[in-house]
Amino acid sequence: MTLRQFIARIPFISDAKRLEWHPPFWLMRLKVLELTQDWRKLRIKLPQSTIASNMHGGIFGGFQASLADPLAAFACAKVFPGYTVWTRELIVDFKHAANSDIVLHFDFDDEIKNKIQADLESTGRSTPTFEMYFKRSDDTICTVIRNTVAIRPLGYTKPSVQ
Repeated sequence: MTLRQFIARIPFISDAKRLEWHPPFWLMRLKVLELTQDWRKLRIKLPQSTIASNMHGGIFGGFQASLADPLAAFACAKVFPGYTVWTRELIVDFKHAANSDIVLHFDFDDEIKNKIQADLESTGRSTPTFEMYFKRSDDTICTVIRNTVAIRPLGYTKPSVQ
């Protein structure tokens, strides 16, 4: 059993703590500010630190992308259990320097939920795109992320092209 699996199986740990303790996130020292029970609204603080700062004092884009990467997949797996979900594409658009603590804003609205549900009912799969963003402490949106996930039936394997 891996450390990730061990943490996932501890029954008294909240989903927010599981995210904070997720091994790839440890050095980021992130703090979950808000996580609804249905995973439809998520706010995570990514603090500016020496280890996270680039040569200009901003938070590395890799830290931002690494934090944003699995969140839509985690949320879809909670909202649509019984499916395999993974990130298909991640587009990071840096608007302004992330030169303070930043907060990731992720919202899983009813419109996208209904679209995914319709796709799953009609074709058994869906490939939605979520948009989320990081905000600096002065409320400036510094990074916009578009995360496309693949939602497939359990046991799905991509057909090989020859």
